[in-house]
Amino acid sequence: MEFPQALTLLALLLICIHLLLRHTGRPRGGGLPPGPRPLPLLGNILDLGGSPHRAMAELARKFGPVMTLRLGTVTTVVVSSREAARETFLKNDRALSSRTTPDAVRARDHYKHSLVWLPPTAKWKTLRRLCSMHIFSRQKLNGTENLRRMKIDELLDHLRKCAAAGRAVDVGQVVFTTVLNLMWNTLFSVDLLNLHERESGMEMKELLGRVMEEGGRLNVSDFFPALRWIDLQGVRRRMEGHLNRLFEVFDVIIKEKMQARASTGWSPSQASDMLDSLLDLRDSLELSWEDINSLLADLVVAGVDSTSAVVEWAMAQLLRHPEKMAKARAEMENVLGRVSEVRESDIQRLPYLQAVVKEILRLYQPLDLPHQADEEVELCGFKIPKGTRILVNLWTMGRDTRVWEDPDRFDPDRFLKLDMDIKGADFELIPFGSGRRICPGMPLAYRMVHLILGSLIRSFEWKLGNGETPETLDMTEKFGIALHKAKPLYSIPTEL
Repeated sequence: MEFPQALTLLALLLICIHLLLRHTGRPRGGGLPPGPRPLPLLGNILDLGGSPHRAMAELARKFGPVMTLRLGTVTTVVVSSREAARETFLKNDRALSSRTTPDAVRARDHYKHSLVWLPPTAKWKTLRRLCSMHIFSRQKLNGTENLRRMKIDELLDHLRKCAAAGRAVDVGQVVFTTVLNLMWNTLFSVDLLNLHERESGMEMKELLGRVMEEGGRLNVSDFFPALRWIDLQGVRRRMEGHLNRLFEVFDVIIKEKMQARASTGWSPSQASDMLDSLLDLRDSLELSWEDINSLLADLVVAGVDSTSAVVEWAMAQLLRHPEKMAKARAEMENVLGRVSEVRESDIQRLPYLQAVVKEILRLYQPLDLPHQADEEVELCGFKIPKGTRILVNLWTMGRDTRVWEDPDRFDPDRFLKLDMDIKGADFELIPFGSGRRICPGMPLAYRMVHLILGSLIRSFEWKLGNGETPETLDMTEKFGIALHKAKPLYSIPTEL
């Protein structure tokens, strides 16, 4: 059942109205930021439309960079400026470090084991430390670099065959497949998909797509928590089925890994991937199998979806601005010389490539995952009650005219003049969040985005397919966990 139909049915559930009326007002006590007047029962839900990030940007222009929305029965404060984000992630980092849990991730009690959704408990700190020290450390990532390089070589081999046939490529599709293979090999040292065989691994690919779709779906249960038990749209039920299937896949991989380790007289010095690290540390960190499965699900789903979206947007913008594509390629020729491949160690020597990625992250940042106030806090002069949901609209911040000149224009050159990174300290650009909830997978995502994009630019000339031109290319966004292109990007590669 889609969200609008579910809202209509909700309005007809008269037996539930007495539950809702108790929550139609904002919390008493005053001090909340201004915001649009809410409708009875629904609050400001209808104000969001199909593109909540854009709708919130419009509302912020009217009500200010810190505003209050009542979404169903949930009071939500939306933050839309660097100053307010700094107070959220620095001054109030501890008090606002819990998450508001979407009903979808209550499936299989995933939120009780997930690094993404756990509150900052001892288990969360253990998982966080595990990621930073044993999974995404520079040493560990350097040790798995060759696995990722092999997957890039397979991508380039596939594209050469497409180039020889003059065939247009669904850029988002091949990038998604490559990112999934990169992640799968980094985690498990095994292949999942074959770029040359359309049916290879398609079931897993579709399964991950369904997990992402349910996770990003607008859900009545998140706006009316009293009605979660109904699961009106069936989101939690479907997500439970998807997670069951995904965890079954992980269970098979873990069993095979443990059997292989037992048969070879395993020692920690033989660790070749992230799963090895997890198994080596499982007992000392007191991790359950559910903890491990949930962490693997978080890494695969979040890493694949957001990384592939960034690369597709970057290729779309570069195809719309061929002079920018030429500039990025010229930089690689100057820096790399006759070396044909881009390696992760080259990224720091390619400032224009880094500028392209920063510009894409500025333009296509979605909402940050929801935070929750564990206590009353002061935010930019307003009193935010305990239990309030906090959303940071990164998309609006990336288009703040006080910070960015001509903010809707794709202009990587702006970052050549700015001493600004994306690691959470420069609040003008925090695509991975900031504070204690900053994305732990950022070091791997940073490598994968630059490696894939740099390899596509370095190895091929690209021409838009399907009769599209830079002027007519559809750049419509589709809202979800990450912002995706609504229509696939087709382009014809020509080997250089």
